[in-house]
Amino acid sequence: MGPAYFCFLLAALGVTAGAHRLWSHRSYRAKLPLRIFLAVANSMAFQNDIFEWSRDHRAHHKYSETDADPHNARRGFFFSHIGWLFVRKHRDVIEKGRKLDVTDLLADPVVRIQRKYYKISVVLMCFVVPTLVPWYIWGESLWNSYFLASILRYTISLNISWLVNSAAHMYGNRPYDKHISPRQNPLVALGAIGEGFHNYHHTFPFDYSASEFGLNFNPTTWFIDFMCWLGLAADRKRATKPMIEARKARTGDSSA
Repeated sequence: MGPAYFCFLLAALGVTAGAHRLWSHRSYRAKLPLRIFLAVANSMAFQNDIFEWSRDHRAHHKYSETDADPHNARRGFFFSHIGWLFVRKHRDVIEKGRKLDVTDLLADPVVRIQRKYYKISVVLMCFVVPTLVPWYIWGESLWNSYFLASILRYTISLNISWLVNSAAHMYGNRPYDKHISPRQNPLVALGAIGEGFHNYHHTFPFDYSASEFGLNFNPTTWFIDFMCWLGLAADRKRATKPMIEARKARTGDSSA
């Protein structure tokens, strides 16, 4: 199970530190080697290419819980979790999504190249590499490598990611803004390596940590901090303590 969990973490970072916090929200800057690494990891995640993922996520924040939100939680748990992928996008998603400014995404050659070669990169990184590496290096059977490090890992990682759209919009407290749907959900944060502090994230979407408490279980934040220490990332954006406390007092639900 070691290789499967390693692939899970790698793929998760491609989404959380890459498509989400870097490309969707521009909450920090990454140098070319780190952007290439995150793009490769994002292909392992197989959750749409960086451009499409980021565009949809920006629509999700701008039009949250409306028909222009690709996975509108007001349409129920099943729809926000997986159902939105089974149906055509609502016309509001398409029409309002076209009005979003995504020029910064298209200006990044890493994003453009990953989008151009997305299908082959997914086949290689999501299925071929996780299967062949354990088989070739330490003699794991192809059957175990394929079904554990590739298929099972991919299935679990998809559902954990989708819980951010479903469970984290329905279950938990709202200490920062009680007027919006997203919640603080520690279990989702545990599975999605720091992405479950969702009431905070929707209140302060520019914050690179996606949480008030960076030292809580938030491996994505630890990874970004480590990349900054290595000199591969910089300019981490953060909500200030006075800003956070003022928002809690004004719109929070008075929970811890």
